Amino acid sequence: MKPNRSVPLATVVPVLSYPDVRAAVGWLSAAFGFVERTRIGESHRAQMSIGADGAVIVAERRGGTAERDESPTHLIRVRVEDVRAEYERARAHGAVVLEPPTDREYGERDCTVEDLAGHRWQFAETVRDVAPEDFGCQTVAPWPSNPHAD
Repeated sequence: MKPNRSVPLATVVPVLSYPDVRAAVGWLSAAFGFVERTRIGESHRAQMSIGADGAVIVAERRGGTAERDESPTHLIRVRVEDVRAEYERARAHGAVVLEPPTDREYGERDCTVEDLAGHRWQFAETVRDVAPEDFGCQTVAPWPSNPHAD
């Protein structure tokens, strides 16, 4: 996998929605020992490390609540080598396309699809290395070096 300082190193990264990102970061840090690595806006998102090689993205909840199923409360982000290939394979097997492959300012290309049970999956590949500060974010604590980088 190509390195990118703007994203977690983990292959699978859950994205969990909370009504208050800062409160969630504080709670996850205190309760589980997660470490905030990147802050994206004051209350939009945060990337957190879990142990030596795990990660989670804490995201701002938009719309409904978890109890009412009006908006998704999570998606699973999977880092891959070729987003377009994953996208085409998922489409060929009937995945519902929520967002086709899109290049992001933070050096990633991703797409989002929904599986047969309604679970949301986001496939992402690194297209370039970008420092979080290059697109207006703040590094709170750098991600450790990736021992598996090409």
